[in-house]
Amino acid sequence: MGWAIALHGGAGDIPRSMPPERREPREAALRHCLQIGVDAIKAGRSPLDVVELVVRELEDNPHFNAGRGSVLTSNGTVEMEACVMVGDTKKCGAVSGLTTVKNAVSLARLVMEKTPHIYLGFDGAEQFAREQGVETLDSSHFITPENVERLKQAKEANKVQIDYTQPIQRVEEEEESASLPNGDSQIGTVGCVAVDSSGNLAAATSTGGLVNKMAGRIGDTPIIGAGTYANSLCAISATGKGEAIIRATVGRDVAALMEYKGLSLEKAAAYVVGECAPIGTVGLVAVSANGQVTMPFNTNGMFRACATEDGYTHVGIWQD
Repeated sequence: MGWAIALHGGAGDIPRSMPPERREPREAALRHCLQIGVDAIKAGRSPLDVVELVVRELEDNPHFNAGRGSVLTSNGTVEMEACVMVGDTKKCGAVSGLTTVKNAVSLARLVMEKTPHIYLGFDGAEQFAREQGVETLDSSHFITPENVERLKQAKEANKVQIDYTQPIQRVEEEEESASLPNGDSQIGTVGCVAVDSSGNLAAATSTGGLVNKMAGRIGDTPIIGAGTYANSLCAISATGKGEAIIRATVGRDVAALMEYKGLSLEKAAAYVVGECAPIGTVGLVAVSANGQVTMPFNTNGMFRACATEDGYTHVGIWQD
């Protein structure tokens, strides 16, 4: 048994031809956030503190689809959502429909710790944020030029797009309309899971949702047992097509296969990703109470990183 941490920056149609100026800042951010998490674990911070700290850092990075880099609804607005869960107690908190809260993951933790509820959304969540004195910013802070352009492309294609959907060429012939290979303006949901050397577990996930989603749409991230889950056996943070992740109850199914079938974390996660969700829709990061780590995905790629107490470290995008 030993500590372990894993994090992701979104799964999706990530082209191997993504240019260095797009790829390298994301890889650097993953390494930076992984080191923050490792340092926090080594300093004796709780797994909940660690996952919140890491996800806050990812939310503040405009290269990912959460916080500062959140994608836009069909109305051109941001609606951010996040969730945290603690394994031993199954305490959890979630928020949706945030438009001004700088770090949604921290508000989700406050819902868990300061209210009798699990989930607050939209105006009620924003009011709670003001009452708690969390940092808020004008909604324009979250609307980046890249995501304005990405919404424009999605509207022109009449599509709702998941993380890293490649931009659509502007051509008249439909059969010539293809994905551009450069991976421009592509960002992903973020999440982190951690376990300490005593086997305590926590998970956190944060996202801006889907490009061109309907206003009011809620994805898998704040749904306990779908995009985020933790119990005494494991902690999971998922990413991809929210509707598919919800239908497959991805997070809970990984835990259930471990609990009821006795599968290892790696086998349970591989089964759920490979057999329970359609190809091209899901990736996840997970840790177990005994310090195992796994990061499977059935999309082209997933920005991901992990580290364990025995010195293993990995940062990757595509299948190795």
